[in-house]
Amino acid sequence: MGAKKRPFYRVIIKEQRSKRDGKYLENLGTYNPLVDPPEVKLNHERIDYWISKGAKPTETVASLIKHNPPLTAEQEAEIAEKKVAAKQAEQEAFKKDLAEREEKIKAEREESAKEAKAKAEEEKAAKEAETKAKADAEKAEKEADAAKTDDAAGDEAAEAKAEDAGAEDAPADKVKADEAEAKVEEAPAEEAPVEEAKADEKPAEEAKAEKPKAEEPEAKSDDAEKAEAKEETSDEKPVEEAKANDAEKAE
Repeated sequence: MGAKKRPFYRVIIKEQRSKRDGKYLENLGTYNPLVDPPEVKLNHERIDYWISKGAKPTETVASLIKHNPPLTAEQEAEIAEKKVAAKQAEQEAFKKDLAEREEKIKAEREESAKEAKAKAEEEKAAKEAETKAKADAEKAEKEADAAKTDDAAGDEAAEAKAEDAGAEDAPADKVKADEAEAKVEEAPAEEAPVEEAKADEKPAEEAKAEKPKAEEPEAKSDDAEKAEAKEETSDEKPVEEAKANDAEKAE
């Protein structure tokens, strides 16, 4: 009986001329070689009966009968107790092994959870550091751009201020230059009539000094007429130059 690589045997009584796997007369016991020690169960009373009737055991059955003699009730009880104790010990060992495996699996899971948690914390810290570094870089870049913008605005304001100052100074300088030119032009114009008037007054005084000597007014000489014409012309010239200067100032 049994299966491949798991044999199990029965001890039977049957006719010698029948097939091995054929019909048998009676089942006299069992033999299980897979347990330690091998388990043998024999009905010695029925074995002795059939031997007395002329039955001949095979070599294997004779060896089993020889090494497994009939037992008393006490011996059978002791063997049964031993079997129960062995079974309990086997169960306890199995439970202990199972508990150790469970503890080992639990410890491995806890260790894996700790490693995963530590790894997650490291990744989180690295990500936060990277984000902080990126934010600091962006902040520094913005500050640098703002500083550049402020510098450029300051330069533009300084240039505009300089241009405004130059524009304000230029008209003043131009006005001053125009006034200086006007003064320079006016000075000769104002001085010339005075000198000409002085030059014209001398002939008039001479004429006054000589007048009492003559009883009647004499005809004016050519030189006197030229002097009078020159005096009239000199009197008109300052007026025209003054008008021209006023026109230039207005422009």
